[in-house]
Amino acid sequence: MNDLKDVPLNERYFEDYREGEVLECGPIIVEREEVMAFARRYDPQAFHIDPTAAAQSIFGGLIASGWHTAALMMRLLVDNYISHVASLSSPGVDELRWLAPVRPGDALSVRARAIEARVSRSKPDRGIVRTQVEVLNQEHTVVMSLLATNLIACRPGPNSS
Repeated sequence: MNDLKDVPLNERYFEDYREGEVLECGPIIVEREEVMAFARRYDPQAFHIDPTAAAQSIFGGLIASGWHTAALMMRLLVDNYISHVASLSSPGVDELRWLAPVRPGDALSVRARAIEARVSRSKPDRGIVRTQVEVLNQEHTVVMSLLATNLIACRPGPNSS
């Protein structure tokens, strides 16, 4: 049995996600201009879009929107964790927490631990994978965490259509 990281994304199915397995990936660099552009469009609070005002805030400088951090996390997951052929959808996330500010120049990485992997009772052609996701900065500080649920197709067998 291969480690998840050894199974290419275009060959990864439900059976490849095993409880307890951890995949780490990254980094992705937080770019100053992207922080401000994202925030201007989606979260225009002063500490995300105005360096002068941000310096006077409780953060003492510009920080990324938590939603921008979530988008960067998602990029890392799509590039490294989520199957490109078997991912069906996600019914949601639980326990989303922003634990520390993310600043321009930070190098973010993701640690994804499969905490549950089971075949669906109602649709046995797919599985449900629950993943504890942590986003860490270059100092290994967890800046964001969540529990993700994903529906992933089972590997097609010889009798599948």
